[in-house]
Amino acid sequence: MTQRIQSWLESANSPETDFPLNNLPYGAFHVAGGDLHAGVAIGDYILDVSALEQTGQLDLPESGIFARGTWNDFMALGSDVWDSFRKHLTAALSKGAAQKSAFETHLVAMADATLEMPFTVTEFTDFYAGRHHAFNVGSLFRDPANALPPNWLHIPIGYNGRASSVVVSGTDITRPNGQLKSPDAEMPVFEASKRFDLELELGAIVGKPSKGRVSVQEADDMIFGYVLLNDWSARDIQAWEYQPLGPFQAKATATTISPWIVTKAALEPFRASTPPREKELLPYLTEPGPMLYDIDLEIGLAPEGKSETILSRTNYNVMYYSPAQQLTHHTTSGCPMRVGDLLGSGTISGPEKANRGSLLELSWAGKEPLTLDTGETRTFLEDGDTLTLRGASKGDGYRIGFGECAGTLRPAAPLE
Repeated sequence: MTQRIQSWLESANSPETDFPLNNLPYGAFHVAGGDLHAGVAIGDYILDVSALEQTGQLDLPESGIFARGTWNDFMALGSDVWDSFRKHLTAALSKGAAQKSAFETHLVAMADATLEMPFTVTEFTDFYAGRHHAFNVGSLFRDPANALPPNWLHIPIGYNGRASSVVVSGTDITRPNGQLKSPDAEMPVFEASKRFDLELELGAIVGKPSKGRVSVQEADDMIFGYVLLNDWSARDIQAWEYQPLGPFQAKATATTISPWIVTKAALEPFRASTPPREKELLPYLTEPGPMLYDIDLEIGLAPEGKSETILSRTNYNVMYYSPAQQLTHHTTSGCPMRVGDLLGSGTISGPEKANRGSLLELSWAGKEPLTLDTGETRTFLEDGDTLTLRGASKGDGYRIGFGECAGTLRPAAPLE
């Protein structure tokens, strides 16, 4: 296991921080309404790389890469630059580095910064790649004997979502209105969703474009990094609209991501393999090595003004399909991938009830209400609830964390 790298910044050496020198995740921030700057999280601080670029203290092949304050232009430079940039920052922030005096003048206290979207999302595709989640949902709406669709064990199932509604952690979420129809009603009604839910996911960010089909290894090489992702879902809207073409407005309300992009390089020591296959995959989906990661995950729910209850804990290593397999399949039709494309993993649920990644599963479609630590119960989300996803890979005396992926549910817009 890789050892913790010591930094001259003491808060980065704490075993409790999400942001040791081994991590160096990428984000965007501003201070007191100022311009948007690109930054790197390190301990309790943000290293202002936009400011460092302006002073010529970064190892970059061209100027103006961080002028917009986001990471798309940097991603487009390719993996050789990704690697050299990370090595440059690691060396400059390591204990005893000659650059200490120059770099510490560009540190901003995390507490003083407002975090924004770290990159511009080009397209968003959401998958359905968790074996336990797919089985639970299929058991609820069909039966355990026919829980998985016939194609599920052969193909990473996904749908094209809305890039326009991807938002950064801390953004309030408005309960959606939509068409709902109860089983015994002749006609649908238009009103606020009553069965609004979360989905615990991991998002993979494409950093290299493609034309034509790519292999699983090439797909893995294309991935720049990862974010936590909550794909908010209106279950009652979805139940009425999803046949025959799948999710539409039920999934278009919002998708929240964590504010820090954890690079693939930071997660490399935590590689994990996908599980044994129940059906042999077609050769184009064969993985050349471990393509998942060992990332502990949890979901917290806090009613308005009250303390948080941890609803679930699981690990990303339970997924059936890896992001590289998902990306490979995405290109099989010749579909081009672009810098800034975002791929949601699908709901991450483990084998036990305590590992489930959505309220649909945790409350078994509302039949088994959850009791919170406050004494209240939940089947689905109520207005004022704050949902927080957390995740970290744990090394020897350090953790590679994502920061919080949080959002508070607000009441639906009034019906006219």
